[in-house]
Amino acid sequence: MAENLTPFECACIEHGWQKPRDFLRAFEATASVLGETATVTDRQFRRWRQPLPPAPRLRAWRVLHVMFGVDPTELGFPGPPPGATVGNAPLPAQEGFTSVDRREFLNDSIGVAAAAGLPKPVQRLTPAGRDGSIGTAHLLELREGLRSLYQLDDSYGGGDVLSLAIRHLRRVRRVINTARYPEALGRQLQLLEGETAEHCAWLAYDADEQDSARQYWGEALTTATMLRDDSLEILVLAGLSLQASYEDRPRDGYNLARAAQDRATRYGSPMLQSLLGVREVRALSLMRDRKAATKALAESMRLVEREGQGRPTPEWAAFHGHAELDYCQGHHYLEIGHYPAAVNFLRVALAHQDSAYGRNRALYRLTLTSALVKAGEVDAGAAYAVESLEHLEEVESGRVMKRLAEVKSLLDKVGAASARQAADQLTEYVHAKEAAA
Repeated sequence: MAENLTPFECACIEHGWQKPRDFLRAFEATASVLGETATVTDRQFRRWRQPLPPAPRLRAWRVLHVMFGVDPTELGFPGPPPGATVGNAPLPAQEGFTSVDRREFLNDSIGVAAAAGLPKPVQRLTPAGRDGSIGTAHLLELREGLRSLYQLDDSYGGGDVLSLAIRHLRRVRRVINTARYPEALGRQLQLLEGETAEHCAWLAYDADEQDSARQYWGEALTTATMLRDDSLEILVLAGLSLQASYEDRPRDGYNLARAAQDRATRYGSPMLQSLLGVREVRALSLMRDRKAATKALAESMRLVEREGQGRPTPEWAAFHGHAELDYCQGHHYLEIGHYPAAVNFLRVALAHQDSAYGRNRALYRLTLTSALVKAGEVDAGAAYAVESLEHLEEVESGRVMKRLAEVKSLLDKVGAASARQAADQLTEYVHAKEAAA
């Protein structure tokens, strides 16, 4: 009965965390973003659901405060413990806010993610001055929000994260247009606005909302041009190159990748140049220029060996490395019809890909499935297709679903019983996912 539920239980149900495993996952993710070493067990969670729950330890208190966006005493806990803070900053008092209410801000930060069942990218709002002035702390908090969005994208893909990123972009723009700050800080806020718009574009691209992606990339490129910031311009051009190839415009993809490379040569980061080389390889493969694609791939591999030299790799390019190069080579062989070689490289790529990159691992698995089937290993490919479904549960990516549809279509064309059975299971999975959306 609802009347017998404790305040903590009601809050968990509201956020979709009534099951212990869901709550523990959200708690762990929030603690990670906050930098807290707090952990909670299934037993502790069940004790917290009791009418008279034990008081959480200080670190757990901080995590609970951010997860739910309210003081844990409102959830029925005794406390607060001495020195309670969120992250490293004291909990802001309501009177410190001049234009943004604390709870509205927290809801703004976590509401969409809570509705989607995702871990929360968390921000701590330092109160603005009474004249509406802000300082470096605000910029750092907003930048931490963008970093959290990068992490969510790596794990889950762009589908559910996009709306959260759009909210973050609005938040940055609200600060730019309503707060008082020094000119130097203003430039950094504008740069953050461009970077956030670019990430909205990337998430829209991954969600297969290409018109929205073009719009946000255009906004980011305008900011990069206005600020004359090479790093942001390179990031935008790299994204536009990938989109062009995705939309079967390989010549545009190649030209955009080359424009990004010209700027990256001045930037001086070997890993960044290697990543842009991979963008070139993708376009050249689609253009059927095997010789140029092989040459560009070899150069990208050579540049990776220079990791640690020159300027550090930009944070957005941290995913790039040997696994990405193996995947690029496997995908290249798949494009030109060398299927056994494609299988070998795609297997290696998947084995080496960090488990934190859930969306990329899903793409790797489905691409490997296609290569297996095309290489004549139909039974192995069919089994791998079915096995891949369990790895897609937490991934919300239009690109991944499009790749899944391509695999299903490929299996439908094969006469083997194993292929037909696998195609049926993929169809059932897609229908179930559409029904749950």
